[in-house]
Amino acid sequence: MHCAEMPKYGNETEQGATALGILLPVGAAEAFGIYHELLEKRGKSVNLTAIKGAEDVKRLHFLDSLALLKAAQFENASVIDVGSGAGFPGVPLKIAEPSIRLTLLDSSGKRIAFLTELRAALKLDAELVCARAEDEARIACRRESYDITVSRALARLNVLCELCLPFVRVGGLFLAMKGADAADEINEARGAIEALGAEVCDRFDYTIPGTDIAHSVVVLRKISSTPDKYPRRFARITKAPIANYK
Repeated sequence: MHCAEMPKYGNETEQGATALGILLPVGAAEAFGIYHELLEKRGKSVNLTAIKGAEDVKRLHFLDSLALLKAAQFENASVIDVGSGAGFPGVPLKIAEPSIRLTLLDSSGKRIAFLTELRAALKLDAELVCARAEDEARIACRRESYDITVSRALARLNVLCELCLPFVRVGGLFLAMKGADAADEINEARGAIEALGAEVCDRFDYTIPGTDIAHSVVVLRKISSTPDKYPRRFARITKAPIANYK
């Protein structure tokens, strides 16, 4: 993609955002164009995403991420994106709502290197952390210190809760991006949600503009502190999720 094409690409993202009921700020069109160009360029040597092509990236990455803005109030919020990968959903959220105080957390040095380059290209004010979630959640400056935790990881909700809820302050939110089977995952995760000090307060269902793909955002509110014993080691979390853990 050449620089001259960036505004057109970004404007298409802007139109999709409008279809979601989201008004993007000035400069967002150019930012999304730069983002896509860097994804295409670096994706040739680093496994950043399985989704390729301008249209699919726009819809399945950018617009899907932006849908979170309809699920909660992000203005001036401290946000941590757990398992950020190539920056989804955290970077699109920051582009759309610059007042967010953003932390991007990922365990892969190669992905953090990409995010470092992206941060510079977009002149993005964001903190980058290369660490495993279950380790970082035990650090005092991270634990229960964020207004909102977001995750677009592919793990089941009962596993995600143990990795993500320890970051959320009491009164804050965890937004888990899920597919059409969100109701089943919520039921499966009820034991974990309760044990970790949270409750289900909402579920935002949406269709990605330009597609027939239906997704959900499960909104959990932190109502009490997460017990010190959580999170456990990742192998234990996946082998014995809290709902089945004795």
